[in-house]
Parts: sequence; C-alpha cells; structure tokens
Amino acid sequence: MRTLENAARRWGFYRVAGCDEVGRGCLAGPVVAGAVILDPDCHIPGLADSKTITAAERERLHDIITRKALAWSVAWAEPEEIDTINIHQASLQAMRRAVLAIAPLPDIVLVDAFRIPDLEIAQRGVLHGDRRCAAIAAASIVAKVTRDRLMARLGAAHPGYGFERHMGYSVPEHFAALAKLGPTIHHRRSFAPVAAAYGDPVELEDLPAASLAL
Repeated sequence: MRTLENAARRWGFYRVAGCDEVGRGCLAGPVVAGAVILDPDCHIPGLADSKTITAAERERLHDIITRKALAWSVAWAEPEEIDTINIHQASLQAMRRAVLAIAPLPDIVLVDAFRIPDLEIAQRGVLHGDRRCAAIAAASIVAKVTRDRLMARLGAAHPGYGFERHMGYSVPEHFAALAKLGPTIHHRRSFAPVAAAYGDPVELEDLPAASLAL
C-alpha cells in the first residue's frame, strides 16, 4: 500500500499526505475529512480501508496513526453547509480544510477518488485510494473514528435516535426515529428522507445526485 507514496518520494516529494472523507451518505451529522502524512521510516501494520475493519481495530489504529504520523488533521462540513452547497461540494471543502490544517503543508496530496479544487498544492486523485495507498487508508481511519466519536456524543445528547449505533446512516432504526421523533438540527434537510420528515415538498430531480445515494 506504500507504492504510490514511495513513487512520489522518488519524484522529490517528501511530505506525502493522504486524504479521505467519511459520512457522505449519512442523513445526519457532518461529513468529516482526514489528512495524514505517514513517517516513511515507521511502518504501521494493519492499515486498511476503514470500511473493511472492525470498530475496535479502527480505534487501535487511530491511536497509533495519531501518535506515529509526521502530521495529521481532521476537518468537517456541518449539515447546514451540506444543505447549502450539496454533499459533494461539502466533502471537497472538508478535505481542503483538512489538508490546509497540516503544518507545515504537504508537498503533495494523494486524494481518494477526487481532486480537491482551489488547492495550490500538487495532488493526485487515486481511484479506490483507501485500498491502494497507506496514507489514504490512514486518513480514512482517522476521519472515521473522529466522526464515530462525534456521533456517539450526539446520540447521548439526542436519546432515541440511535446515532451511537448507526452513526447517522440510512438504516431502518434511523427511519423509525425520524418518523417518531422528527429531525434534529443535526439532520441534513436536503436529503430526501429528512425533507420528507420535515414535511417539505421533495422533487427528486431537484436534489443533488449525491444526496440521493443513501
């Protein structure tokens, strides 16, 4: 998983950051991005796409990554911003913020799937990057654990929604809570199931495509 990073270093880029986001398809909570510069001299066994490993393993790796990486950061976009500019643009903004929060800045950024707009740093979009690149996998783990911890806190603040279990994703428990309790301020009003719970008229063709990928 370090082939792309090693290649970038051979090209003269030393501080190679990986960047990824989590929470695009959720009905509630922010979309969270992580950016990580791994130490080339410090191998971290077990790095993998955050979606493919257990919660306990993510927690373990998160603590190792944040302790041993050369630099790391997280950033996010809240539901209000997601509703204003759509989930795809909000995800890109969260990734941009995460990258720019690293000090000193990376020499190059390897981004899962996309390129980040308005980023004056060399970058490369890597398809399935969280499976192919250690730094992107590390970023996905840091972002996922950060978001899960936040959703657990929201679950405690809003009992009955089950945020601490489903993390805001589209699952039957979440739909049932929306029907019974209505949306919270942490729900994404532009997403069709939430709009319906608010009683807003929903024209699917008027919603951003990413908002319908639930």
